Amino acid sequence: MGFKTGDFPPVDTETFLDLPLRERIRILALYWAEYGFGTPKMIHTIYLVKVLVLYMIGGVAVATATSGAGPFWDVTQWWNEPIVYQKLVLWTVLLEAIGVAGSWGPLAGKFKPMTGGARYFGQPGTIRLRPWRRVPMTDGDTRTMLDVILYLGFLASLAVALLAPGRTTASLLEALPDNTSGLVRPALLIAPIVLYVLCGLRDKTIFLAARGEQYLPALVFFAVLPFTDMIVAAKLLIVIVWIGAGVSKFGKHFTNVVPPMVSNSPTMPFTSIKRAHYRDFPRDIRPSGLASFMAHVGGTTVEVITPIVLLFSTDRWLTLAAVAVMVIFHLFITSTFPLAVPLEWNILFAYLTVFLFLGFPDSGGYGVFDMSSPWLTVTIVAALAFFPVLGNLRPDLVSFLPSMRQYAGNWASALWAFAPGAEAKLNTIAHRPSLNQVDQLLAMGYDPAVAEITMQQTIAWRAMHSQGRGLFSLLYKHIPELDSWTVREAEFACNSLIGFNFGDGHLHNRDLIDAVQARVGFAPGEWIVVWVESQPIHKGTQAYMVIDAALGVIERGTWEVADAVDALPWLPDGPIPHTVTSRHDDEPVVRASR
Repeated sequence: MGFKTGDFPPVDTETFLDLPLRERIRILALYWAEYGFGTPKMIHTIYLVKVLVLYMIGGVAVATATSGAGPFWDVTQWWNEPIVYQKLVLWTVLLEAIGVAGSWGPLAGKFKPMTGGARYFGQPGTIRLRPWRRVPMTDGDTRTMLDVILYLGFLASLAVALLAPGRTTASLLEALPDNTSGLVRPALLIAPIVLYVLCGLRDKTIFLAARGEQYLPALVFFAVLPFTDMIVAAKLLIVIVWIGAGVSKFGKHFTNVVPPMVSNSPTMPFTSIKRAHYRDFPRDIRPSGLASFMAHVGGTTVEVITPIVLLFSTDRWLTLAAVAVMVIFHLFITSTFPLAVPLEWNILFAYLTVFLFLGFPDSGGYGVFDMSSPWLTVTIVAALAFFPVLGNLRPDLVSFLPSMRQYAGNWASALWAFAPGAEAKLNTIAHRPSLNQVDQLLAMGYDPAVAEITMQQTIAWRAMHSQGRGLFSLLYKHIPELDSWTVREAEFACNSLIGFNFGDGHLHNRDLIDAVQARVGFAPGEWIVVWVESQPIHKGTQAYMVIDAALGVIERGTWEVADAVDALPWLPDGPIPHTVTSRHDDEPVVRASR
């Protein structure tokens, strides 16, 4: 892999696309195991510069300059200043909402242009996805001027709170008598909180893009709690995020996440280490014992045990060790450049770990038992844990992110299959800021075969995860001519339609399919979607749907997670078993290849 030139799969571009789909998946999955996406290091450098200059230096400079806690280059002056912490959270929300933080750039499926976010959320006529049908005044799937005004108002309110000077409070001075920078004024947080909710009720994409499941509670704590309670509540928030993510990794899925993630890391220079994460490369690329250890000791155990230590430790050295573990944990995730590229989120969490648990240690009066009321503590814990608990029991009711299922491998997922030539119809959607990803690559000068093979790398990546084997099994069953069809990874594909995705299949469920169908009008059998829900924590199955965009759901059923995990990515032994629970009378009219 060079700085400007990436590693391309060692295939004959003239003949590769004529191979059976199973063989293409096998070749590309083996390639991914050694090289990942093969992205040139220039792309990673762009991400690092964005994080360092725009996010870190820019955020600290703004936070310190507007609060008198600087200068920004003197870390010792501001690292434990409460208002800097508050403003760095606001800065992160602002960048996420604009679309220049997570889910940005080529690693998130945005090639040209690299930004979604505001280009979609700030334009009338784009697709809008409401979270709940029963909420009044949210009908429709088209963004209106009201939506644009709410969104722009949300950005403006964040900017006002970010740029305004702080104000001291009695509770702050009681805890920190020498503090002169104050806190963000609670009155300035009312508008961002209200607009967070209103934007989210109108369009779940904005709420999730702005990471409302984590930052909205923080803003509420800033606005309504006295200082000590605010710090303890912030600790409870970050601990529940960590533990929720750790618990979501229980089960069989997460082990399959680690090898492809390590393989895609530009900081992992040794091919031998990448291969060691697979059972018997190249014959068997299911996860090895090393991958299982990294997943459930380096991952699950760290995310569950270490936060508990941080929450209750009063020993300085034990706390310091636990802080170091969690900082390294987040820096490791950052170093792998996961496909949704939530780099800013990981950097913020590394800083929050230091700020909350070293800057305001339990031994200094900021422990979980130092909150002003035990009932307040119980209420906050119950509120923060509600959606993670519900999401693990009923994943169909709660989106992937509020369920705290980051990186877990247990995701709602989908593959889109288009009859030959049908995918191009997506480009006819009006008010769409981006073209299909393959067309973005063509606009950048890629050869058509190279562009197509690049996009097929993403479906090979999906096949390396447990749910991918089930989804491909359904496609082979329902589309006899699948070798000649175009298959797309839905997480990437929906990015070009709604401007954001983070591995959340709820962003490309029936609502998005129906919205696209209303605008395009695919004929029966032209666009087939296989979609699967996350596995409930108490069941061994996942529930799937097969959807014809023109006909609706044509089949529902389940498969055993154990069967999906045991299969090789390219399904050499054939599709995994599945149980049909209902079937539409009209099977799709699958068009033969032309």
